[in-house]
Amino acid sequence: MRLFMDARYTRTDFHDGISRYGASLIEATARRADVTMIIHDEAQLPMLPAGVPWVKVSAPTSAREPMVAQQLNAFSPDVVFSPMQTMGSAGRRFGLILTLHDLIYYQHRTPPRDLPLPVRGLWRLYHLAYWPQRLLLDRADDVVTVSRTTQRLMRHHRLTRRPITVVSNAPQPTAEPREPDRTPEKSLVYMGSFMDYKNVESLIAAMPHLSGYRLHLLSRITANRESELLELADELGVASDALVFHRGTSEEEYRDLLRSCTALVTMSRAEGFGLPLAEAMAEGTPVIVSDLEIFREIGGEAGAAQFIELEEQRQAGEKLAAAVRRWEDPTAFADASRAAVEQASLFTWERSAEELLRVAESVAARRSLRPRRQSN
Repeated sequence: MRLFMDARYTRTDFHDGISRYGASLIEATARRADVTMIIHDEAQLPMLPAGVPWVKVSAPTSAREPMVAQQLNAFSPDVVFSPMQTMGSAGRRFGLILTLHDLIYYQHRTPPRDLPLPVRGLWRLYHLAYWPQRLLLDRADDVVTVSRTTQRLMRHHRLTRRPITVVSNAPQPTAEPREPDRTPEKSLVYMGSFMDYKNVESLIAAMPHLSGYRLHLLSRITANRESELLELADELGVASDALVFHRGTSEEEYRDLLRSCTALVTMSRAEGFGLPLAEAMAEGTPVIVSDLEIFREIGGEAGAAQFIELEEQRQAGEKLAAAVRRWEDPTAFADASRAAVEQASLFTWERSAEELLRVAESVAARRSLRPRRQSN
């Protein structure tokens, strides 16, 4: 089976969620099968696994995207996997597996603020109904998603007639998790965007109750959004040195902060997986998160995570602060750290690659049984 994997969403500077998912899955799958990467820019190659063959086609944002399958037909793939659901399929002569990561924007329709106004308008219109998503997904032979939670929601909303399989996200392998008996620093880590549904305000509301702690906000942020959060912090009486805006971070800095902090924190109102939870737990760092179905799935119930009800910001902040203080007890922290490592081990790229290959082989087998057209 010739499996082609769409790597055109790979960034050229640092990975975001989709970029990391695609690249990591390619690396694990290529160790087990005949894999060819699909790129649109050779500048993507340094962010992708070395030694894996590749082909180059048009970009996923190109006007040629609806017909990209006809470019791929020339390479005779048996099955093509895309980490998104928007890959063009007109005229395809291969099996197709598409991915839907989450249904967040059906609940929270506000688009990213940095998008142009016309794009934001189309974003809102697209998420007003489920039928456009059904049209996209039903073009595939099979559909995958990253969590059981999203799989359940997709089935509940009848988003596709195709089989839906979980090909999970996973943390990057770590050489050695932190020493659980070592006292953590009085710091908290937030990794994620600053969109409204991420509810970063509730994290800031915890800081007046956590004297001596620092909250590290790692992701890139616009100047306007940072100003909004600093104004809120001032209103709440947060100490001037309690918030640390990194405005982007390296892998090394991210891991160092995870391995020294008391907890990774998020009070997001919706997620498709929650990769930072798995990344933190793999390093032996417990997590404090909003009480969502997906966070229960990823964080587990063995003590690696504390779950906070979504409430008014000040109340949520008080409860989050109380959760942080529970882990000031050395024994409690050590127990949570060990539980975190065990919980993170449930999510590996090796398992995800095996599941993807099972789906791809099923698609290839079903297509091989289809009757061929007879020429006149």
